[in-house]
Amino acid sequence: MRHGKKVNHLGRTDSHRKAMLANMATSLIKHKRITTTLAKAKALRTYVEPLITKSKNDTTHSRRTVFAYLKDKEAVTILFREVSEKVATRPGGYTRIIKMENRLGDNAEMAFIELVDYNEVYGKEAKAEKKTTRRRGGAKKKGAEGTEVVETAVEEVKAEEAATTEEAPATEEKKD
Repeated sequence: MRHGKKVNHLGRTDSHRKAMLANMATSLIKHKRITTTLAKAKALRTYVEPLITKSKNDTTHSRRTVFAYLKDKEAVTILFREVSEKVATRPGGYTRIIKMENRLGDNAEMAFIELVDYNEVYGKEAKAEKKTTRRRGGAKKKGAEGTEVVETAVEEVKAEEAATTEEAPATEEKKD
């Protein structure tokens, strides 16, 4: 019986599962997004997120520990250089799983798994669009400081207009 054992074996032996997850984690780090079945994506999430957390601390020990899981020097380099910089302030949740339609051949549930900080659709545009609210209290507070500056600017413009209108009739009288 499998009481209390929470590892999804994915229908594979232990060595096959570890090799497959290492290859999938390497592909995810290199390409930032991969398409796989939903069960494999969920298993990969639990495999790769501790490695990303470990990459925040760039020491020889953490590099060797991550290399023991990934078995790819290039992926380790990308993880510690690029990915760790992007996720430095994030407390967790480095991956996102997006469900897709089922696969045609065997009707398996498919999903994207991607690194959250590398998606332009959800990241930058959503933060750039700021929802504005119309509240009277906020406009008064901002306007209170700005009204003095605006009033002085309006007085200066009126003074300049008055000076030009006084000069204009004087010049017209001289011409006549």
